Amino acid sequence: MTTHPSLEYLLVACVAAAVTFLLTPVARRVAIRSKALAMPRDRDVHAVAIPRMGGVALFIGFSLALFVASRLPSLHRSFENGPDMMWVVISAAVICGVGILDDKYELDSLTKLAGQVLATGLMVTLGGVQLAYFPFGSTTVSLGRDLAIPVTIVLALLTINAMNFIDGLDGLAAGVTVIAASAFFVFSYHLAQDHFTDVTASPTLLAAALAGTCAGFLPHNFWPARIFMGDSGSMVVGLILSAAATSATTSADPQAFNGALGSLPLALPLLIPVAVLALPFVDLLLAVIRRVARGRSPFAPDKQHLHHRLLELGHSHRRAVLLLYFWSALLAFAGVGLSYDRGEWFVIGTLCSLAAVGILVSVVPGMRTRARTRTSAGV
Repeated sequence: MTTHPSLEYLLVACVAAAVTFLLTPVARRVAIRSKALAMPRDRDVHAVAIPRMGGVALFIGFSLALFVASRLPSLHRSFENGPDMMWVVISAAVICGVGILDDKYELDSLTKLAGQVLATGLMVTLGGVQLAYFPFGSTTVSLGRDLAIPVTIVLALLTINAMNFIDGLDGLAAGVTVIAASAFFVFSYHLAQDHFTDVTASPTLLAAALAGTCAGFLPHNFWPARIFMGDSGSMVVGLILSAAATSATTSADPQAFNGALGSLPLALPLLIPVAVLALPFVDLLLAVIRRVARGRSPFAPDKQHLHHRLLELGHSHRRAVLLLYFWSALLAFAGVGLSYDRGEWFVIGTLCSLAAVGILVSVVPGMRTRARTRTSAGV
């Protein structure tokens, strides 16, 4: 008896969610005993010490989900073509180990970067996760192995650190990862339905397992968080997200796309993380500019990040996170919508309409706060 791949993907996601959900309290107790705690700082939004090391539960949940997939009738083929899944798991284990040390001892940035380079290097060179070519219009730009390896490593490092950077509010990084991984899954599965790729392609499996993993962690991490994923988690999900994006881009033939957008759909996996993480990337850029303009180090902390500004506008912690979920989902799934052969203008129109609603919801609390301030001042 054979099962449809969609049911197997659902099983993998459920296994990842269940294992992660059950192991997260265990990781929390271990973090407390080992004193791997996020102590409140002036720039933080939490007022009490919160255990870290949630990434241990995330890594185990993801790994067991892939193990289950390797034993399923259809999804076992994901391990026969494309990247070497074993090296993806090994690379995730390496970067999770680096994150555990950082959660416990707070490593310096150079040491942490060295660990990230080691993990991504293993994934790219031995695991075969490489951006071998890049779709451009109706042609294909071949990067060649000498260029593909460093380019893929840089893209992976950017994604890892962007996920690390966005982990500033309870549940934000986990929720954004669920959104991004779900967008990858829909994109990859759509390509398979249109016979551009195999329905059991590795990026589809990676996306399903990652979405389930973070969905299982989110109940423990959403406001008020009982545990943080820490660097052991944010770096792991960033690594896997980059692996899914890269392998999705190189898993189909760009010559098969002849629509108005040419082979743009194949570039969307690389654009989706840029879209999802656009807000933290812009926030990071503005923070560097702001600090340098004031004569401070670009690495000097402050309380003017995007999530701080949303709180200052009058949004609650929960509402600020939900707003960032909204913007991430809007950008990610708008990009996925463009991968369909028809309806590009419908997607663009819907995007603009929802963006207008999002802007209105985002700024109204600030307008109310300023109105109340003027009224109390007798203006």
